[in-house]
Amino acid sequence: MSLIVQKYGGTSVGKPERIQAVAERVKRTVAQGHSVVVVVSAMSGETDRLLGLARAIQNPPSARELDVVLSTGEQVTIGLMAMALEACGVPAVSYTGAQVKILTDTAYNKARIVDIDAAPVREDLALGKVVVIAGFQGVDPNGSITTLGRGGSDTTAVAMAAALKADECQIYTDVDGVYTTDPRIVPEARRLDRITYEEMLEMASLGAKVLQIRSVEFASKYQVSLRVLSSFEDGPGTLITTEENIMEAALISGVTLNRDEAKLTITGVPDRPGIASAILGAIAAANIEVDMIVQNTGADGSTDFTFTVHRNDYDKALAILQQSAATLQARNVTGDRKIVKVSLVGVGMRSHAGIASRAFGALAAEGINIQMISTSEIKISVVVDEKYAELGVRALHAEFGLAGPA
Repeated sequence: MSLIVQKYGGTSVGKPERIQAVAERVKRTVAQGHSVVVVVSAMSGETDRLLGLARAIQNPPSARELDVVLSTGEQVTIGLMAMALEACGVPAVSYTGAQVKILTDTAYNKARIVDIDAAPVREDLALGKVVVIAGFQGVDPNGSITTLGRGGSDTTAVAMAAALKADECQIYTDVDGVYTTDPRIVPEARRLDRITYEEMLEMASLGAKVLQIRSVEFASKYQVSLRVLSSFEDGPGTLITTEENIMEAALISGVTLNRDEAKLTITGVPDRPGIASAILGAIAAANIEVDMIVQNTGADGSTDFTFTVHRNDYDKALAILQQSAATLQARNVTGDRKIVKVSLVGVGMRSHAGIASRAFGALAAEGINIQMISTSEIKISVVVDEKYAELGVRALHAEFGLAGPA
């Protein structure tokens, strides 16, 4: 008998009939001889509805009281799910985050898990019950309800799997696994059987929306085997695991696209020590995250400095840079919000040379100009004009033979 943690998101439990369908799926897992813990999100749209109610009363809402309100979404789902399991003959018991004692810090709306008291859950599992746990929530040292931020139910599931030393943590979503790229862009994209934690972290941070980054970080830290599966159809899904558990690492595992980038450039800045800090200091002080950075020094002793930010932060970052230009003695400040970032990800890059030249050649063959480049051991990212977004993805996907069978 193995212990499996299954997590179901908002679309998977969005209606009573879907909750009943999940209960039947859990029943089949129990019938196979497994012990099961189910972690659920609020029903789809419920968190937004509760947030709207809070803002109608107080805007912005009190952070502590907002967590009290938002946590009720998952509380409804766990009760309904336990009822659905009981109705189909499976003994079940529901737990809020506080009842499990998922201890977090006091950062309301974005709390982090500190510890989990898994003893009560183990006792109910030993009695043959399915334990249904509210995702996204916990309790701080003062006994106040906290929430983990958007996507926090994935983190709850992985944390419970780690605390219980579960054999596998299964994340049920509206897709049937992790693909080599977005099938809406490349219909021939192939579902990956396995992928490493490192690759999944890179793909998630670069635009893939399958899993929440914090949950993958947690799984990697505690060596929890993660499997992404579909709530709506049967299949093997994609296993996310250690590199040692993958027989032969693929050269390239996937191509990602991030449409949320914007580019800023400050030109003609005197090339002197500390100039990069001076440029980015004001940006950081405004709590704006910088992604890619390129600095070029000219023969006249000046430097041009280009960096990217999230597109939502573009206007604010541009205004800050324009204000700083005079102090920095810059010639000009320009910006471009019509860019995208296309990335290649694969642990096989570590042991193969020439990946970058092949990638750049494939883009050049399509007439795509590269504006910025960023690399790591297992990633190559390029910034290109947004009109080439999908063409760039298709070109790289084809160049590295990532398509599935016809």
